[in-house]
Amino acid sequence: MTTIADVARHAGVSVATVSHVMNQTRHVGPETAERVHAAIAALRYSPNSLARSLRRGETKTIGLLLPDNSNPFFASVARQIEDAGFLAGYTVILCNSDGSAEKEERYLSVLIAKQIDGLIFAGSSDRARVFSRLSKTNVPAVLLDREIQSLNMDSVLVDHDHGGYLAGQYLIKLGHRTFGVIGGPRDSSSSPARLLGFIRALREAGLDLPAARVVDSDYQFAGGRLAMERLMAQAPEITAVFACNDLMAMGALTALRSRGLQVPEDMSMIGFDDIPYAVTTWPPLTTVAQPVEKIGTWAVSLLLDRLGDPAAQSRREILLPVLVERESCAPWPGPRERGRS
Repeated sequence: MTTIADVARHAGVSVATVSHVMNQTRHVGPETAERVHAAIAALRYSPNSLARSLRRGETKTIGLLLPDNSNPFFASVARQIEDAGFLAGYTVILCNSDGSAEKEERYLSVLIAKQIDGLIFAGSSDRARVFSRLSKTNVPAVLLDREIQSLNMDSVLVDHDHGGYLAGQYLIKLGHRTFGVIGGPRDSSSSPARLLGFIRALREAGLDLPAARVVDSDYQFAGGRLAMERLMAQAPEITAVFACNDLMAMGALTALRSRGLQVPEDMSMIGFDDIPYAVTTWPPLTTVAQPVEKIGTWAVSLLLDRLGDPAAQSRREILLPVLVERESCAPWPGPRERGRS
């Protein structure tokens, strides 16, 4: 491997002169600088950027730990973070925990060993031991969809309660009065908040949501299909379903089609996230859209600010979701009685 000393010998200058030319830290005469550049080209010298970064106390890398990168929502968030990090001169190392606390802890150790400058972390749940492990490191971190009051960590939050409230209001406005809900894991922070917002909208309209009309699932397509089957068995009277993410809503759509039911003629369906596939389902899915671009750019912005001032008071950015109306919801009752008694 060619070293900076080899370049210096080839150019007939000192190692310090080569360093000054490369880093522009001191004026070097044009003729000497030209010899240095010619030597670099002739020897195909590539500086050891990692070693140089370590000497400066930085590696220009950001760790990104997500619970499920196969979920299109998290894939979109990861892309936004990567793009924002790249523009700021950082490389992003992506790790996927598969919702496992053990994998989260192991990846934390790996990323710390790789000398990352900072971490953006979306925990799969509110597991205390993972956040305790994170708090014991000296790595600046930004939490996605989590806020730990006892830790001085910045966070980017989405108002999931408001999103659920929007979904409930919309279905009520369409005339629906009997609802089913497909929830996500109860140990997450987002799904219970979405359910609470939905229930709040119903209560304001004088409606209730019996326990039999709520089925918890796992944020996955197959889980949504199974949950829809359970809902139809437990509460066949429902006319509209709120699924706490789009993947489960898509699974629910397949379950309804297998029963010969039409959406939205026989059942209205609304999801949450607005993943790219939401417009490719049939019918296109009405959903509550999370501000993916803002989540990514704010996470990187907060992390860069934290790197600049590690002792600053923690900050929290709360983002609002919006309702996206498509064809999977319709007024009830519709143009016909839809075959219901």
